[in-house]
Amino acid sequence: MCGIVAAVAHRNIVPVLVEGLKRLEYRGYDSCGVAIHANGELKRARSVARVAELDEQARQMNGFTGIAHTRWATHGAPTTANAHPHFSNERIALVHNGIIENHEELRRELKDAGYVFESQTDTEVIAHLVDHLYQDDLFEAVQKAVRRLHGAYAIAVFCREEPHRVIGAREGSPLVVGLGQNENFLASDAMALAGTTHNFVYLNEGDVVDVQSGRVWIVDRDGKAAERTARVVEAYSGAVELGPYRHFMQKEIFEQPRALADTLDDVHEISPALFGEPARGIFGSIDRILILACGTSYYSGCTAKYWLESIARLPTSVEIASEYRYRDSVPHPSTLVVVISQSGETADTLAALKHAKAQGMTHTLAICNVATSAMVRETELQFLTRAGVEIGVASTKAFTTQLLALYLLAHALAKARGRLDAAHEAAAVKALRHLPAAVQNVLALEPQIIAWAESFARRENALFLGRGLHYPIALEGALKLKEISYIHAEAYPAGELKHGPLALVTEAMPVVTVAPNDALLEKLKSNMQEVRARGGQLYVFADADTQIHSDEGVHVIRMPEHYGALSPILHVVPLQLLAYHTALARGTDVDKPRNLAKSVTVE
Repeated sequence: MCGIVAAVAHRNIVPVLVEGLKRLEYRGYDSCGVAIHANGELKRARSVARVAELDEQARQMNGFTGIAHTRWATHGAPTTANAHPHFSNERIALVHNGIIENHEELRRELKDAGYVFESQTDTEVIAHLVDHLYQDDLFEAVQKAVRRLHGAYAIAVFCREEPHRVIGAREGSPLVVGLGQNENFLASDAMALAGTTHNFVYLNEGDVVDVQSGRVWIVDRDGKAAERTARVVEAYSGAVELGPYRHFMQKEIFEQPRALADTLDDVHEISPALFGEPARGIFGSIDRILILACGTSYYSGCTAKYWLESIARLPTSVEIASEYRYRDSVPHPSTLVVVISQSGETADTLAALKHAKAQGMTHTLAICNVATSAMVRETELQFLTRAGVEIGVASTKAFTTQLLALYLLAHALAKARGRLDAAHEAAAVKALRHLPAAVQNVLALEPQIIAWAESFARRENALFLGRGLHYPIALEGALKLKEISYIHAEAYPAGELKHGPLALVTEAMPVVTVAPNDALLEKLKSNMQEVRARGGQLYVFADADTQIHSDEGVHVIRMPEHYGALSPILHVVPLQLLAYHTALARGTDVDKPRNLAKSVTVE
C-alpha cells in the first residue's frame, strides 16, 4: 500500500526520492508527494496523479534532506490536501503508513491547543503532535509522540530547525534503514532503494531511528540503545523493467515456468528440512494444521487443505486472517500454524500470526516471497518461494509458487509421519520437475483465450465453477476477473448451482468451468447440463481426455495434459490469461486496478 522514502545526504536527494516512489508504484496508490529542506525552509510538491507528474513538479526542487510518499487513501479522499507529506507550523514535515486508531481523541486535544487542520487524515494528527512536543530535539519529540499513538504506523519526519536529520519510527508497519557512504536512507520497502544501496537494517517493532548522513542511531520502545544487524539485500534493481510485455501482470504470468523452476532449484528430495532444520523434529509431533492468509494467498491455502488432508492425513483449517483473531477459537498446542503472504508484510496475517502464538500455538511456518519480511522473521519455520519481485497488483506467479510450496509441505509432513514411501516420493518429485514445462505448454493457449476475452469484455457478470480441489481455483479465477476488469464475478462449487446461483443463469451470463479429468468429472458434467438447460453460455477449460466437446453454447479450450494432484497449478494459468485479456479489451489499468493495493499493510 502506501510507500515511504527518505534521505539525508550531501547531494541533491530529490532524484533519489522520486525514483524510490517510482519503484514503489506497484504497491498501489492514489496520491503522492515529496518534501525537502531547502534554504532554511520546508518545500513540498504533491499530486493526485502518477509519480511521473510529481516528478515534473519536483525537478525545480533541490535539497540534502527530504521525505517522499505514495498514499493509498484511508482517512479522507484522495485529494491534494490529504496527500503526504503533511506539515505542521511550517516546521515539521511528516509521512506515515498505517492507521492511527486514537486520531480523533488526539485531534480534539490538538485543536484545543490551537492547531488548525487542513486535511481529514490521521497522519496530520501525528505531524501536529510532534510539533506540539518539540523542544529543540526532534528525536526526543518523536519518541514522546509515538508513545501516544494507538494503531499501526511507520513514519519519517524532519524539522526545519534540524536540517540534516530524519527520524523514523515503526509499529505494525515495515520500515528499513538503507546505509550508504556519507548518506543514509529510510524506506518502507528495500526495493525503493534498489541501485542506491544494498545494505539495510530492518527495524523491530517499536524502534525509533535517528538517521543522519554520517550515522544511524536506534532505540527500542523503552528508549534504550538497540543494535540491529545490517544485512546485504539485492533489492531486484532490474526486476521492475517491463521488457517486451505490455503490463507487469502479463510479464509475471509468462514468468511462471521460470518462477516454479527457481522455487524447485534446491529441491532434490522431499524432506521436512526444506522448511527449516527444526522441522525434522516438529513435523512428526503435530496433529493438525491451521492456515492463515488473505486474498489470493487464502485461496492457495484452500487448495492446500485438499492436499494436506489426502496426502498427509492431517485435519486442516483455513481461516481468513482478517477474521480469525476477532472470534473465539479453540487453540491446540500441537497445531502447525501456516501463514501465507507474497510480501510477508500483510498486516491482517501478521496480526493473526501473533494472536495464534499468544494462544500457545508456537509451531509456526511462513510461506513467503520476501526473505527479509516481518513474517519470515517472526515464524519458527520458513519456506521461501522464488517468484522474484511481483509488481502487478493482481497476484499470479506468487500464487502458483505458493501452491508449489504447499504441495511440498503436504508431502514433507506425510514423510515425517511415515505416510510417504519411496515410490510415491519419486513420482511426486518427477511430476514437480516437469511442472515448469507443463505450465509453458498451457501458456501456448493464449491465442484461443484472447478470442474468448473479446466476448467477456462485453459482459458485466460471470460465474466460475469448480469441484473438489479446483473449487479454490475457480475462486481465484473469479477474483482475478473482478480485480482488473471490474466485471462482477462469483465462484461456486458446481454442485451448489441448484441451491441458488442457478437463478442467475441466462444467455447473458458466461459460466467459466474448470474441468479436469478427476473423480468428480461426471458430477461436473451434470452440473454443466444444468447450465445449458437454462440457456447459459459455458466456457470450459477441459483436460484432453474429458470427452467434453464444443457445441452450441459450449466453448471448450483443451488443456495440454492432465496433471493429477498438481492440476490446480496448470488450470489457474488460463484463468489468469482470461482476466488479463478481458481487462485489456475493456481498457482498464491492469497493473494498478482502482481502489486496490499490492501490499496491504494496514488492517
